Amino acid sequence: MNKPPIRYIGIGVLLVGAAAQAARFFPDDPLWQDPPPYPIGKIDKVEILAIVDFYKNTVYEKGERHKPGHIIPSQGVNTLGEVPDSAWYTNRNGRKRMPLPDLVRGPAFTGPPAGDRWTVTSAKAEGVTPGFTIKDAKGRKYLLKFDPSTNLELSTAADVIGSKFFYALGYNVPENYTVRFRREQLVIEKGLKFRPKRGHERELTDSDLNDLLRVVAHYPDGSVRGLASLYLSGEPVGPFKFYKRRPDDPNEVAPHEHMRVLRGLYVFAAWLNHTDAKSLNTLDTVVEENGQRIVRHHLIDFGASLGSDSLWAKDPRLGHDYFLDPKPGLIQLTTFGVAVPKYARIHYPSNPAVGNFSSEDFDPDKWKPNYPNAAFENRLPGDEFWAARQVMRFTDEEIRQMVATGNYSDSESSSIISAILSRRRDLIGRTFFQKILPVDNIRVENGRLAFDDLRTVYKFGSAGVYQVAWAAFDNARNQQTPISGASGVGLPQPLRSAAPGSYWAATLKSSTHPKSVTVFLRRDRGEWTVVGIDREGENEWRPR
Repeated sequence: MNKPPIRYIGIGVLLVGAAAQAARFFPDDPLWQDPPPYPIGKIDKVEILAIVDFYKNTVYEKGERHKPGHIIPSQGVNTLGEVPDSAWYTNRNGRKRMPLPDLVRGPAFTGPPAGDRWTVTSAKAEGVTPGFTIKDAKGRKYLLKFDPSTNLELSTAADVIGSKFFYALGYNVPENYTVRFRREQLVIEKGLKFRPKRGHERELTDSDLNDLLRVVAHYPDGSVRGLASLYLSGEPVGPFKFYKRRPDDPNEVAPHEHMRVLRGLYVFAAWLNHTDAKSLNTLDTVVEENGQRIVRHHLIDFGASLGSDSLWAKDPRLGHDYFLDPKPGLIQLTTFGVAVPKYARIHYPSNPAVGNFSSEDFDPDKWKPNYPNAAFENRLPGDEFWAARQVMRFTDEEIRQMVATGNYSDSESSSIISAILSRRRDLIGRTFFQKILPVDNIRVENGRLAFDDLRTVYKFGSAGVYQVAWAAFDNARNQQTPISGASGVGLPQPLRSAAPGSYWAATLKSSTHPKSVTVFLRRDRGEWTVVGIDREGENEWRPR
């Protein structure tokens, strides 16, 4: 039987007796919301240098990792294996289907920059494309980013689309908007300091602004395409790491490399080809919520998703190998260049706005970000299944309409990306539904145990013939006692006459899948509650 999930015990709660401490389930299970947060004190700002983060995660094995005989189950989950609402995550399309208009809107509640004039309050010249901070007519601050001159709409669309999907998947993300404007709309804040690529700091001039915009993508009519990202609310305190806890936040329940919300992020990043999923593309902010200061955790910057690598079209190698990965080179060397990887033989769309994006070379179990990520490396089949169920919820039409929010100039770009995402979605379902018996929406209905086999729901295969083994469950001792002769989905006699507060278990097995699922039920007044689910194989691990 799997290790029970962590329970949160608030200040002042007293546990009476050893039996209470040993109970597998509590009256409020399953929890769908983290307990009220502890007060936080001073939160230090974290600074991470890109080269240092790359070096540490590439050269060293950061965080606590699985070892043979020492598998660390995922944490930050309820008794159903779901991730409760928290400062990290909000159940959106994963628990209850979002209406299509909400999926299309995503996190965009405020709107794009308002007014005919935007004030530039900061500017940078570093990198291939410049960046600005602007203030709109209502005093709202946005980060303004651009496409590379060779790929109009490539990264700006990817950033918007990524924010919509990651929001629907439950994460905290910024409001991203594509904007189209002319140089005359930008005015420079008086006295704004600026450091050119070569030279000393001085005031930004109109000539500097013209030079900075000259290298970004323009439409034929001279207007500029940009990505306006609304500044997040609260006090920014730096990125979070994908390993260890934040030491000054008492509300962190587990080391980051063990949290399902970050382990399962691997599947979402693989689907959207978000190869730049790293600490530098996260941000923690201190906000006030219900009168309490908390640290809220965000994912930011999705410009390196889909076929974009932010500053140019994505190298076909990305998503398949790490930046520093000796294995591909050794294969080429030992085969004298004969073993050409599949991604190098694929014909990618010759569309500058799409970049290099494909489903032909996509293996969900072998996809890689740009460099190792401790939480991704620690993922288990239970994490993959949790995430794959959510990916499969998106219909073709929902994907099409969400991709359309990238505001491509032509319908071809949107159609290509939508079709690829739909195919990658199905590959994710087929891959990760093999590892765990894919039953979902488990419930008691009309005196019978009912559930959905996701293989038949998504037409991946046959559910086969199911057998059910029933047992009484001693919650205080965490022990099952089989009910003799009970094998069908109908509730056996002991359950039909069960007293309120009693617990029972049903183990499901399919003739077409090697794994089983055990469901724990509690008899509440007038109804049955599914209080726990154990999925055989969810904690199986193999070295990657």
